[in-house]
Amino acid sequence: MKHINWMMVLFIGMMVSPASLFSQNAISPIQKSSYKLPVILSRMEDSVKKQFEKQHLVWPPEGLYIRSFKYDRQLEVWVKGDSKEPFKLFKTYKICMQSGTMGPKRMQGDYQVPEGFYQINEFNPNSNYHLSLGLNYPNASDKILSDPEKPGNSIYIHGNCVSTGCIAISDEPIEELYIIASNVKANGQEFIPVHVFPVRYNVKKSMEYLNSTIRDNAYLQHFNKNIKEVFDFFEIKKQLPVIMVNKRGEYVLN
Repeated sequence: MKHINWMMVLFIGMMVSPASLFSQNAISPIQKSSYKLPVILSRMEDSVKKQFEKQHLVWPPEGLYIRSFKYDRQLEVWVKGDSKEPFKLFKTYKICMQSGTMGPKRMQGDYQVPEGFYQINEFNPNSNYHLSLGLNYPNASDKILSDPEKPGNSIYIHGNCVSTGCIAISDEPIEELYIIASNVKANGQEFIPVHVFPVRYNVKKSMEYLNSTIRDNAYLQHFNKNIKEVFDFFEIKKQLPVIMVNKRGEYVLN
């Protein structure tokens, strides 16, 4: 790392406090600002708990990792009950609507779903799209590589089936994910990582589509080689690396 001006994007240590008591108490500050969230909790929380129990997963989890695949239209939810154990897949949701094509978001109004490494920075129970979880776009890399004046903002994972750059997973899935993320946040996970990839790099059909799309684009070829390193790391270890950004806006595993 010599002679490079490094900036931290994500620190995924998964060091969290002991599990909270009843999860509804854990997210009561959010409930107070929403007329519908208590209703959703009473209807859905028990179902989420039972799904965790059926899969022999710790509830509430101490760690949460979300990754999304644009071409495959899938959003995965990974959890862990202890900071030292590997992540386990809880569920894969269908992305019911998204806009744009392969490649990262680089300016306001391009309707692109971002690609890269983000974290949840907002819980919005009063979203126009049922419930929403905000992503910290633009991140440190985007701030270097995107339009310096109008990079865009307001990127969410949300309900409903409308997208102008967001990840829409419909209403029931966002209710489940919102409940899980709220409990993990209350348990002390400061950074909830969300990784967005163009495709599943280990699926032949997806890779064929990606390669045909970026065949004549050297920039996107380099970008995908860069972010695929994180995908490969997780596939092998089921843990997350620390991800840095260098002065060129490239992601670097540490």
